[in-house]
Amino acid sequence: MPTITVLPHESLAPEGAKFEAEPGKSLCQQLLDHHIDIEHACGMVAACTTCHVIVRDGFNRLPPSSDEEDDMLDKAWGLTASSRLSCQLDPVTTDLTIELPKYTINHARE
Repeated sequence: MPTITVLPHESLAPEGAKFEAEPGKSLCQQLLDHHIDIEHACGMVAACTTCHVIVRDGFNRLPPSSDEEDDMLDKAWGLTASSRLSCQLDPVTTDLTIELPKYTINHARE
């Protein structure tokens, strides 16, 4: 199974994390399952950008994003060429290294 590596994040994953991807679960859900409390204000339906991640390794091996995802990503804080919405990624095809952005568009965490 592919491995997901999460780079250290000041508050969400101070030590970083590494785990095996589970089939049939979005990256967002898997992060939550591994106690990385990523925001997901819309309930993981691609209607916000709070679960935005930056794919530092493995981006070119992912399926392309949908037009809906791209439209939402345009609103994300810290958007990069390798940004994706974690709720839209099923990472069972490739190893990934991801970075969690320092901020989201939410001013306060819920």
